[in-house]
Amino acid sequence: MKHDTNRAGRFSVPQVVKFFVPMVVFLALTSCETTSTTSTRGASGRLPASALTNPSVQALNAQIATEPVGNYYIGRRWWVDGTRFWGYLRKPREPWSEAKLVIMNESASQQPDRVPEEGVDRPHGYDHNYEYRVWGSFTGQTIYDPNSNFMLPEFRISKYETLNTSPGFLFWPGENYSPRKLPPKHPPLP
Repeated sequence: MKHDTNRAGRFSVPQVVKFFVPMVVFLALTSCETTSTTSTRGASGRLPASALTNPSVQALNAQIATEPVGNYYIGRRWWVDGTRFWGYLRKPREPWSEAKLVIMNESASQQPDRVPEEGVDRPHGYDHNYEYRVWGSFTGQTIYDPNSNFMLPEFRISKYETLNTSPGFLFWPGENYSPRKLPPKHPPLP
């Protein structure tokens, strides 16, 4: 049976496939992207060394250097729609440039922001950029997040406490954020 595209505006199955499949593939491939570069980044997309000497970054690193040592981590939530990673973790007194993007293992305790994704006052990802004190340990496993295409270390959380709901920039002043753009997998070192 031949499909006529001129009658009543109908399209044949091959015509629909030919038109819509490339569009769906294009949209799927462009729905998430790596965090865009800002004017502080060079042509390579990496943070220039001068950004690490920025007075705001130096002041933050000086504040971090006074943190009490202990058996915990400092975490910064980095939420991107559709991904499964949690955010960045670093040891006390280490700068954010040494942090690791992690996937949380909740076998011992739930991670921050573990609320139902629908029907609650706070939407999923409400805690983007919150800073936490996090207890637990790295499992030694590397987990694949198919929505970001990242292989990330797994961290088994045992408990947490909120430190700051508005801590400011993470890596450098003026960094861009979009809930549809992937963060740098590793901190943007020169």
